[in-house]
Amino acid sequence: MSEYLMEVKNLVKHYPINGGVMMREVARVHALNGVSFKVKAGETLGIVGESGCGKSTLGKTLIRLHDHTSGEVTFQGEDFLAKKGKDLMAARREMQMIFQDPYESLNTRHTVENILTEPYDIHGIGTKEERIEWAKAALKKVGLSEQAMERFPHEFSGGQRQRIGIARAIALKPKVVICDEPVSALDVSVQSQVMNLMLDLQKEMGLTYLFIAHDLAVVKHISDRVMVMYLGNIVEFTDANSIYEKPLHPYTQALISAIPIPDPEHQGNRIILEGDIPSPINLPSGCAFHTRCRHAQDKCRMERPPLQDAPGTSGETHLVACHFAGNLPKV
Repeated sequence: MSEYLMEVKNLVKHYPINGGVMMREVARVHALNGVSFKVKAGETLGIVGESGCGKSTLGKTLIRLHDHTSGEVTFQGEDFLAKKGKDLMAARREMQMIFQDPYESLNTRHTVENILTEPYDIHGIGTKEERIEWAKAALKKVGLSEQAMERFPHEFSGGQRQRIGIARAIALKPKVVICDEPVSALDVSVQSQVMNLMLDLQKEMGLTYLFIAHDLAVVKHISDRVMVMYLGNIVEFTDANSIYEKPLHPYTQALISAIPIPDPEHQGNRIILEGDIPSPINLPSGCAFHTRCRHAQDKCRMERPPLQDAPGTSGETHLVACHFAGNLPKV
């Protein structure tokens, strides 16, 4: 039996761009370009990167809200991407999602009771009375009273709406919850409350989180391991302590340097990245990051670096995709 709950191998997701009189495919958006990683049961895997790097696409492709182009996803030892019909419906009970915007992801025409009993209705679980009781229990788990059952989403604050979204995600007692920037739309004062709630639920229910975010300070607080993405590729992957204490990829170093330090006298060495992320329609040759990397050499422009063990490590403890990892040339 594998120690990993989920294994992703060479996952690719391209979006076709159609044009011309016949509306044929003229180009493709390369959102994911051969992503491979493994997730342990009970851990929180943080997935970080700038907007447009493929984080949300990865989450939605894993849960099959988007169809994949190619690749494999093994979940609990079975091919998740090959499942259809009733088998897919049953497997989806084990994998749920918390969305970024708690207002847009909740049906504004439905009461909280309808929102929270719908998962049981779809899967044909329990009687009407049982579903209502289970919905009340889910609300209690996220810190809301059962009086919320008859109210509509617009009657709640942003933090309360996200708690309802979390209650819906845990209703079927899944094994994996994909969290797509679940606190980025919330006030800073509410973010820590929601994150602490998620940690409590993880301990209580044995949940496994894939936590997608662009705020590295948030990811540091909640994650066991961190995966850094850039332009549809994984550029660094290791435990949370290592990624913050000794980042090896130039992109990761720039992200870490941008984390605000709550000390007005602190003089940090901020690394400023020049330019914007290249278009995912026309990917750069070689290393995708070379167009913005201050350490880029000819080799970087010609050869794409593989994601492999960092110098001095082995056994996938610290993976990095950089030709000069651990030995970056001076600028």
